[in-house]
Amino acid sequence: MKKMNLLRMVTMAMLVATGVVISPLLRVEGMCPMAHLINITAAVFLGPVDALAVAVMIGVIRMAVMGIPPLALTGAVFGAFLSGVFYKISKGKIWAAVLGEIFGTGIIGAIVSYPVMTFLWGREGLSWLFYVPSFICGTLIGGSIAALLLYQLQRAGVLRDIQSKLAGEDKAWKEKTESL
Repeated sequence: MKKMNLLRMVTMAMLVATGVVISPLLRVEGMCPMAHLINITAAVFLGPVDALAVAVMIGVIRMAVMGIPPLALTGAVFGAFLSGVFYKISKGKIWAAVLGEIFGTGIIGAIVSYPVMTFLWGREGLSWLFYVPSFICGTLIGGSIAALLLYQLQRAGVLRDIQSKLAGEDKAWKEKTESL
């Protein structure tokens, strides 16, 4: 069991590192498509709670190291979690994970960003729906890339293998790693 926890932690660390490194790609204020790619991938690979943890870690690192405003958190955590929840509820439908990210980030995250940016960050002249268009555009771009990646992994028969190893369900993998 400890080996499986280690594999999940290493996978999470790799997703966090990848998310921090690729987040500046295609980034404009209030829109970070690559974060949504990582959120959906984490949700499908690891589930809602671990995807939420990955999103929080990426957001905190981006805020601390890159000087990104709190949008790094408000624009990621709801989508990451709901992506995993929608994926689970749909019994493994990739489109549902993408929809969860779009709804969680594009709607909930965007609306939550208003009071955070207005009252905590001091931005004035914003409306409740100010971030919705850019957040939805970002999730559509990142979600499309994630869907392409995940559907390719599914088509190749690799997605289920990754998920079962991360969940500790692969008996051959378990025996192999326990003997190490």
